Amino acid sequence: MSEVILVIVVASVVLGLAIAFFSRPVAAVMQKKRALQAIRKFKYQREQLEARFFDSARTLGKPRDLRWVDCDWLPDVEFAWDKQSGLLTAFVAVNIRFEAVEGGDMEDVAAVGTIRDAAALFHYHRGQWGTGGRALFNMSPADALVRLEGQFEQVDQLTACIGQPL
Repeated sequence: MSEVILVIVVASVVLGLAIAFFSRPVAAVMQKKRALQAIRKFKYQREQLEARFFDSARTLGKPRDLRWVDCDWLPDVEFAWDKQSGLLTAFVAVNIRFEAVEGGDMEDVAAVGTIRDAAALFHYHRGQWGTGGRALFNMSPADALVRLEGQFEQVDQLTACIGQPL
């Protein structure tokens, strides 16, 4: 009887060690697979997401006393995991044009017409991409990731890890 208990204990320990040893690599591969699927979905839906961003951003009233006129979307995109929430986030390069709101404080400011570089934010949540219209002004997507390195972990070398092109 004691031999049976010993075999069960040893088998349980071996199984526990195997789970501990393999769970992290398996979780990392699964996370990269989910990221790959989300990135493909983003590329497929990008035009619709850009329109949603513009609609959301112009209703926020930011910057104050400026009206959103146009967004010129650029090809640069960076993807990163939000370390706190675990959400996959896309940082997309965009040039934004504003005009002053009539009667507002910005009406006589010459710089209002200057095209602004920004990184538009999109988040992947529960299998869907969305946006709240938030833009990080005066930075490219790469600059945003450098500036926010404590909050985000860049998704890089994805194709090398999975072996599939984006």
